[in-house]
Amino acid sequence: EIAKVIVGQDDVVKAVIISLFSNGHSLLVGVPGLAKTLLVSTIADVLDLDFKRIQFTPDLMPSDITGSEILDEDRHFKFNRGPLFANIVLADEINRTPPKTQAALLEAMEEKQVTAGGELHPLSKPFYVLATQNPIELEGTYPLPEAQLDRFMLNILIDYLDEDEELAVATRTTSGFDQELSAVFTNEDMIEFARLVRAVPIADPVARFAVQISHASRPSSDKAPDFVRKWVSWGAGTRASQNLILAAKARAVLNGRYHVSCADIRAVAPSVLRHRILTNFRAEADQVNVETVIQQLLDTVKEPQSNLS
Repeated sequence: EIAKVIVGQDDVVKAVIISLFSNGHSLLVGVPGLAKTLLVSTIADVLDLDFKRIQFTPDLMPSDITGSEILDEDRHFKFNRGPLFANIVLADEINRTPPKTQAALLEAMEEKQVTAGGELHPLSKPFYVLATQNPIELEGTYPLPEAQLDRFMLNILIDYLDEDEELAVATRTTSGFDQELSAVFTNEDMIEFARLVRAVPIADPVARFAVQISHASRPSSDKAPDFVRKWVSWGAGTRASQNLILAAKARAVLNGRYHVSCADIRAVAPSVLRHRILTNFRAEADQVNVETVIQQLLDTVKEPQSNLS
Protein backbone atom coordinates (compact mmCIF):
# COMPACT_ATOMS: atom_id res chain seq x y z
CA GLU A 1 0.00 0.00 0.00
CA ILE A 2 2.81 2.42 0.85
CA ALA A 3 4.45 1.74 -2.52
CA LYS A 4 1.33 3.06 -4.26
CA VAL A 5 2.42 6.55 -3.17
CA ILE A 6 6.09 6.36 -2.20
CA VAL A 7 8.48 5.56 -5.05
CA GLY A 8 11.75 3.88 -4.06
CA GLN A 9 13.18 4.43 -0.57
CA ASP A 10 12.52 0.76 0.24
CA ASP A 11 15.16 0.65 2.99
CA VAL A 12 13.76 3.82 4.57
CA VAL A 13 10.21 2.46 4.56
CA LYS A 14 11.36 -0.83 6.10
CA ALA A 15 13.31 1.01 8.81
CA VAL A 16 10.28 3.14 9.74
CA ILE A 17 8.05 0.04 9.84
CA ILE A 18 10.60 -1.72 12.06
CA SER A 19 10.53 1.18 14.53
CA LEU A 20 6.71 1.29 14.57
CA PHE A 21 6.33 -2.47 15.06
CA SER A 22 8.85 -2.18 17.91
CA ASN A 23 6.85 0.65 19.51
CA GLY A 24 9.80 3.01 19.01
CA HIS A 25 10.39 6.55 17.77
CA SER A 26 12.56 7.51 14.80
CA LEU A 27 14.55 10.47 13.55
CA LEU A 28 14.42 10.99 9.76
CA VAL A 29 17.43 12.90 8.44
CA GLY A 30 17.48 14.21 4.88
CA VAL A 31 17.58 17.34 2.75
CA PRO A 32 14.30 19.07 1.79
CA GLY A 33 12.14 17.63 -0.96
CA LEU A 34 12.68 13.92 -0.32
CA ALA A 35 9.05 13.25 0.73
CA LYS A 36 9.67 12.81 4.45
CA THR A 37 6.28 14.32 5.34
CA LEU A 38 4.49 12.38 2.59
CA LEU A 39 6.08 9.15 3.78
CA VAL A 40 4.89 9.61 7.38
CA SER A 41 1.36 10.66 6.42
CA THR A 42 1.10 7.74 3.98
CA ILE A 43 2.16 5.25 6.67
CA ALA A 44 -0.41 6.75 9.05
CA ASP A 45 -3.16 6.27 6.43
CA VAL A 46 -2.15 2.68 5.69
CA LEU A 47 -2.04 1.80 9.39
CA ASP A 48 -5.32 3.67 10.04
CA LEU A 49 -3.70 5.80 12.76
CA ASP A 50 -4.53 9.34 13.83
CA PHE A 51 -1.84 11.65 12.38
CA LYS A 52 -0.74 15.14 13.41
CA ARG A 53 2.05 17.27 11.99
CA ILE A 54 3.85 19.91 14.06
CA GLN A 55 6.04 22.43 12.26
CA PHE A 56 8.73 23.31 14.77
CA THR A 57 9.75 26.99 14.83
CA PRO A 58 11.94 29.11 17.15
CA ASP A 59 8.87 30.66 18.82
CA LEU A 60 7.03 27.38 19.51
CA MET A 61 6.22 26.92 23.20
CA PRO A 62 5.75 23.60 25.09
CA SER A 63 2.03 24.31 25.58
CA ASP A 64 1.67 24.67 21.81
CA ILE A 65 2.37 20.97 21.40
CA THR A 66 1.18 19.45 24.68
CA GLY A 67 -1.94 21.59 25.17
CA SER A 68 -2.95 23.95 27.95
CA GLU A 69 -5.73 24.67 30.41
CA ILE A 70 -8.39 27.13 29.25
CA LEU A 71 -11.35 28.75 30.97
CA ASP A 72 -14.58 27.47 29.47
CA GLU A 73 -17.92 29.29 29.24
CA ASP A 74 -18.92 27.93 32.67
CA ARG A 75 -15.75 29.50 34.13
CA HIS A 76 -14.19 26.11 34.79
CA PHE A 77 -10.70 25.20 33.73
CA LYS A 78 -10.45 22.37 31.24
CA PHE A 79 -7.50 20.88 29.42
CA ASN A 80 -7.38 21.66 25.72
CA ARG A 81 -5.36 18.87 24.09
CA GLY A 82 -2.48 19.78 21.81
CA PRO A 83 -1.31 18.00 18.64
CA LEU A 84 0.72 15.50 20.69
CA PHE A 85 -2.52 13.63 21.33
CA ALA A 86 -2.36 11.52 18.18
CA ASN A 87 -1.06 8.07 17.27
CA ILE A 88 1.64 9.31 14.89
CA VAL A 89 3.16 12.75 15.45
CA LEU A 90 5.44 14.21 12.79
CA ALA A 91 7.84 16.62 14.50
CA ASP A 92 8.96 18.53 11.42
CA GLU A 93 12.44 20.10 11.75
CA ILE A 94 12.73 19.30 15.43
CA ASN A 95 16.07 21.09 15.65
CA ARG A 96 14.43 24.44 14.84
CA THR A 97 12.68 24.81 18.20
CA PRO A 98 14.28 25.82 21.55
CA PRO A 99 15.43 23.18 24.07
CA LYS A 100 12.42 23.82 26.35
CA THR A 101 9.98 22.70 23.65
CA GLN A 102 12.25 19.85 22.54
CA ALA A 103 12.33 18.63 26.15
CA ALA A 104 8.53 18.71 26.40
CA LEU A 105 8.26 16.50 23.33
CA LEU A 106 10.94 14.09 24.48
CA GLU A 107 9.35 13.79 27.92
CA ALA A 108 6.08 12.80 26.27
CA MET A 109 7.97 10.27 24.13
CA GLU A 110 9.48 8.61 27.18
CA GLU A 111 6.61 8.82 29.68
CA LYS A 112 3.73 8.51 27.17
CA GLN A 113 1.88 11.21 29.12
CA VAL A 114 1.60 14.99 29.48
CA THR A 115 1.45 16.92 32.77
CA ALA A 116 -0.67 20.09 32.83
CA GLY A 117 -2.03 21.89 35.88
CA GLY A 118 -0.69 19.16 38.13
CA GLU A 119 -2.72 16.47 36.34
CA LEU A 120 -1.45 13.63 34.19
CA HIS A 121 -2.99 13.17 30.75
CA PRO A 122 -2.10 9.84 29.08
CA LEU A 123 -1.32 9.99 25.38
CA SER A 124 -3.04 7.95 22.69
CA LYS A 125 -2.07 4.30 22.22
CA PRO A 126 -0.07 3.46 20.27
CA PHE A 127 2.06 6.62 20.27
CA TYR A 128 4.92 7.22 17.85
CA VAL A 129 7.04 10.30 17.17
CA LEU A 130 8.73 10.58 13.79
CA ALA A 131 10.97 13.66 13.83
CA THR A 132 12.77 15.17 10.86
CA GLN A 133 16.03 17.07 10.61
CA ASN A 134 17.68 18.90 7.73
CA PRO A 135 21.42 18.01 7.92
CA ILE A 136 22.64 20.97 5.84
CA GLU A 137 21.21 23.85 7.90
CA LEU A 138 22.99 25.20 10.95
CA GLU A 139 21.76 28.79 11.34
CA GLY A 140 18.74 29.24 13.60
CA THR A 141 18.81 25.64 14.84
CA TYR A 142 19.08 24.06 18.27
CA PRO A 143 20.87 20.70 17.84
CA LEU A 144 19.48 17.95 20.04
CA PRO A 145 21.86 16.90 22.85
CA GLU A 146 23.18 13.34 22.67
CA ALA A 147 21.13 12.34 25.74
CA GLN A 148 17.93 13.40 23.96
CA LEU A 149 18.96 11.82 20.65
CA ASP A 150 19.30 8.55 22.55
CA ARG A 151 15.51 8.55 23.08
CA PHE A 152 15.03 7.84 19.38
CA MET A 153 15.20 4.16 18.56
CA LEU A 154 16.47 4.68 15.00
CA ASN A 155 18.22 7.43 13.07
CA ILE A 156 17.15 6.90 9.45
CA LEU A 157 18.99 8.58 6.58
CA ILE A 158 16.95 9.51 3.52
CA ASP A 159 19.05 9.94 0.38
CA TYR A 160 18.30 11.08 -3.16
CA LEU A 161 16.41 8.77 -5.53
CA ASP A 162 18.13 7.23 -8.52
CA GLU A 163 17.35 8.60 -11.98
CA ASP A 164 14.55 6.16 -12.90
CA GLU A 165 12.82 6.58 -9.53
CA GLU A 166 13.06 10.35 -9.71
CA LEU A 167 11.60 10.26 -13.23
CA ALA A 168 8.65 8.24 -11.92
CA VAL A 169 8.08 10.75 -9.11
CA ALA A 170 8.41 13.77 -11.41
CA THR A 171 5.92 12.46 -13.99
CA ARG A 172 3.47 11.15 -11.38
CA THR A 173 3.35 14.35 -9.30
CA THR A 174 3.00 16.66 -12.31
CA SER A 175 -0.05 14.83 -13.64
CA GLY A 176 -3.52 14.18 -12.27
CA PHE A 177 -2.30 11.24 -10.19
CA ASP A 178 -4.42 10.58 -7.11
CA GLN A 179 -3.98 7.20 -5.44
CA GLU A 180 -6.53 5.81 -3.02
CA LEU A 181 -5.00 3.98 -0.06
CA SER A 182 -6.53 1.13 1.90
CA ALA A 183 -5.97 0.74 5.63
CA VAL A 184 -4.45 -2.64 6.42
CA PHE A 185 -4.15 -2.51 10.23
CA THR A 186 -5.82 -0.93 13.26
CA ASN A 187 -4.63 0.60 16.55
CA GLU A 188 -5.20 -2.71 18.31
CA ASP A 189 -3.19 -4.56 15.65
CA MET A 190 -0.18 -2.28 16.15
CA ILE A 191 -0.29 -2.73 19.93
CA GLU A 192 -0.43 -6.50 19.46
CA PHE A 193 2.44 -6.44 16.95
CA ALA A 194 4.62 -4.67 19.52
CA ARG A 195 3.90 -7.49 21.99
CA LEU A 196 4.64 -10.07 19.31
CA VAL A 197 8.01 -8.52 18.45
CA ARG A 198 9.13 -8.67 22.07
CA ALA A 199 8.13 -12.34 22.23
CA VAL A 200 10.46 -13.31 19.36
CA PRO A 201 13.24 -15.58 20.72
CA ILE A 202 16.91 -14.68 20.41
CA ALA A 203 19.79 -17.03 21.17
CA ASP A 204 22.23 -15.92 23.86
CA PRO A 205 25.23 -15.83 21.45
CA VAL A 206 23.32 -13.55 19.07
CA ALA A 207 22.24 -11.24 21.90
CA ARG A 208 25.85 -11.18 23.12
CA PHE A 209 26.94 -10.19 19.60
CA ALA A 210 24.69 -7.09 19.84
CA VAL A 211 26.09 -6.21 23.27
CA GLN A 212 29.66 -6.69 22.07
CA ILE A 213 29.09 -4.20 19.24
CA SER A 214 27.92 -1.59 21.76
CA HIS A 215 30.84 -2.33 24.09
CA ALA A 216 33.35 -2.10 21.25
CA SER A 217 32.09 1.41 20.40
CA ARG A 218 33.16 2.78 23.82
CA PRO A 219 36.72 4.18 23.95
CA SER A 220 36.97 3.37 27.68
CA SER A 221 36.19 -0.32 27.14
CA ASP A 222 39.04 -2.82 27.24
CA LYS A 223 37.42 -4.41 24.16
CA ALA A 224 37.49 -1.19 22.11
CA PRO A 225 39.54 -1.46 18.88
CA ASP A 226 42.35 1.03 18.26
CA PHE A 227 40.31 3.01 15.73
CA VAL A 228 37.56 3.57 18.32
CA ARG A 229 40.06 4.93 20.85
CA LYS A 230 41.46 7.13 18.10
CA TRP A 231 38.25 8.54 16.58
CA VAL A 232 35.44 8.20 19.14
CA SER A 233 34.87 10.41 22.18
CA TRP A 234 31.66 8.70 23.40
CA GLY A 235 30.29 5.31 22.46
CA ALA A 236 26.83 3.78 22.46
CA GLY A 237 25.11 3.15 25.80
CA THR A 238 22.96 0.32 27.10
CA ARG A 239 19.90 1.57 25.20
CA ALA A 240 21.82 0.82 21.98
CA SER A 241 22.10 -2.86 22.94
CA GLN A 242 18.40 -2.98 23.77
CA ASN A 243 17.38 -1.36 20.49
CA LEU A 244 19.75 -3.50 18.43
CA ILE A 245 17.99 -6.59 19.74
CA LEU A 246 14.48 -5.15 19.50
CA ALA A 247 14.92 -3.83 15.94
CA ALA A 248 16.53 -7.12 14.89
CA LYS A 249 13.50 -9.00 16.26
CA ALA A 250 11.15 -6.83 14.20
CA ARG A 251 13.28 -7.31 11.09
CA ALA A 252 13.29 -11.08 11.56
CA VAL A 253 9.48 -11.20 11.75
CA LEU A 254 9.12 -8.92 8.71
CA ASN A 255 11.38 -11.32 6.80
CA GLY A 256 9.23 -14.30 7.80
CA ARG A 257 11.54 -15.79 10.42
CA TYR A 258 10.81 -16.68 14.03
CA HIS A 259 14.24 -16.13 15.53
CA VAL A 260 16.93 -13.45 15.31
CA SER A 261 20.18 -13.91 13.40
CA CYS A 262 23.42 -11.96 13.43
CA ALA A 263 22.50 -10.74 9.94
CA ASP A 264 19.50 -8.96 11.50
CA ILE A 265 21.78 -7.29 14.07
CA ARG A 266 24.14 -6.15 11.32
CA ALA A 267 21.31 -4.82 9.16
CA VAL A 268 19.82 -2.57 11.86
CA ALA A 269 23.13 -1.50 13.43
CA PRO A 270 23.72 1.68 11.34
CA SER A 271 20.28 3.13 12.14
CA VAL A 272 20.60 2.22 15.82
CA LEU A 273 24.18 3.46 16.30
CA ARG A 274 24.69 6.51 14.08
CA HIS A 275 23.18 8.95 16.62
CA ARG A 276 24.71 7.21 19.63
CA ILE A 277 28.39 7.32 18.66
CA LEU A 278 30.11 10.69 18.96
CA THR A 279 33.28 11.14 16.92
CA ASN A 280 36.07 13.51 18.01
CA PHE A 281 38.15 16.23 16.38
CA ARG A 282 40.80 13.74 15.25
CA ALA A 283 38.16 11.86 13.25
CA GLU A 284 37.14 15.14 11.64
CA ALA A 285 40.77 15.91 10.81
CA ASP A 286 41.15 12.44 9.29
CA GLN A 287 37.88 12.95 7.35
CA VAL A 288 36.27 9.97 9.11
CA ASN A 289 32.53 10.07 9.78
CA VAL A 290 30.36 7.96 12.05
CA GLU A 291 29.27 5.72 9.14
CA THR A 292 32.91 4.67 8.64
CA VAL A 293 33.29 3.93 12.35
CA ILE A 294 30.14 1.78 12.38
CA GLN A 295 31.22 -0.18 9.32
CA GLN A 296 34.62 -0.85 10.84
CA LEU A 297 32.92 -1.95 14.07
CA LEU A 298 30.80 -4.46 12.16
CA ASP A 299 33.91 -5.70 10.34
CA THR A 300 35.87 -6.04 13.60
CA VAL A 301 33.40 -7.63 16.05
CA LYS A 302 33.31 -11.35 15.36
CA GLU A 303 30.04 -13.25 15.09
CA PRO A 304 29.54 -16.22 17.39
CA GLN A 305 30.35 -19.63 15.96
CA SER A 306 26.83 -20.99 16.08
CA ASN A 307 24.21 -22.45 13.75
CA LEU A 308 21.98 -19.44 14.59
CA SER A 309 24.48 -16.90 13.30
